[in-house]
Amino acid sequence: MNTRFSWNRMLAVFIKEFQQMMRDRLTFAMAVGVPILQLVLFGYAINTDPKGLPTAVVSTDSGPLSRSIVAALQNTGYFRIDHTGTSEREGEALVESGRVQFLVVIPPDFTQKLVRGEHPALLVSVDATDPSASGNAIAALSAVSGLALRHDLVGPLRALQTAAPPYEVRIHRRYNPEGLSRYNIVPGLIGTILTMTMVMLTGLAMTRERERGTMENLLATPVRPSEVMVGKILPYVLIGYIQLGVIMVAAFLLFQVPMVGSLALLMAMIGVFIVANLAVGFTFSTVARNQLQAMQMTFFFFLPSMLLSGFMFPFRAMPEWAQWIGEVLPLTHFLRIVRGILLKGNTVDQLLPELWPMLAFLAVAGTVALKRYRQTLD
Repeated sequence: MNTRFSWNRMLAVFIKEFQQMMRDRLTFAMAVGVPILQLVLFGYAINTDPKGLPTAVVSTDSGPLSRSIVAALQNTGYFRIDHTGTSEREGEALVESGRVQFLVVIPPDFTQKLVRGEHPALLVSVDATDPSASGNAIAALSAVSGLALRHDLVGPLRALQTAAPPYEVRIHRRYNPEGLSRYNIVPGLIGTILTMTMVMLTGLAMTRERERGTMENLLATPVRPSEVMVGKILPYVLIGYIQLGVIMVAAFLLFQVPMVGSLALLMAMIGVFIVANLAVGFTFSTVARNQLQAMQMTFFFFLPSMLLSGFMFPFRAMPEWAQWIGEVLPLTHFLRIVRGILLKGNTVDQLLPELWPMLAFLAVAGTVALKRYRQTLD
């Protein structure tokens, strides 16, 4: 046997391997598409300094000093005043539902106390479920307090331009007073782990049948496509709930994540989320020719889900086009649901705006999966 290295033999193996790779067009497309997807997401969509955060202002003081403070908040770029003229109770409800990130309350005697030099308090409530989304904006509040009124405190009020700010900013970090990142990350891990495992396990289901040669036996049976789909999905639903139990026990015992809302409501919402991801995995299993392709599709779906859902980076920090993509993904809405139940105690009515997009995604994914499976039967 010739033991010398042969460039001709190496070239023959290279050509053979390259031709085989080009025949598998899906694998080649994934190899090219994943780096492009990562480049676009990390280069354009990811931003750790969110600006234009939705803010509600409740002001019962109509003086010019109050208007100057509101204008200064907008000029920082961190606050986008979406709601004005609401009551404090309505503003608190907006924070609880997640529609606004900040609630600024200017008390009725604010201007009077400020002119007297009594250092009145500006009350700010913050949705602190995601500390990274509000950290820089909170820092901007302290900077604004010393600069907002510099053009107003003139003449007789010039004496108020001292080293200390003329008013006090009292910040109430709601739902996460200590700003602990684990209160945000651990509930989010429930969704990310279920997304990866549910899509992957179901995606391998049909391709495993083909590779083992048992697909023909399944097609020969009188089982309907919907029955096959439900029969293959239900075992993984059970696995999903087992994973949920493990994560929840670890969240409570190891990380002391609070459970403010209803556990039964959380279980129901997680059931919808699990089935939605299983429908995606079932669709992938009808498209992929082997388990490797099913695995590649899973990661192609999981990557944008993890990056554009608000799990790793603040959702409101992304550009608008990335937020539109993120709104399509079920993980985006599930993260808001699980954090809303665990940290805020949200009810069904408050969660409906996040529930219907998941149900719509489930309907579309389930329809595509059944159509693809019928094509497989033909």
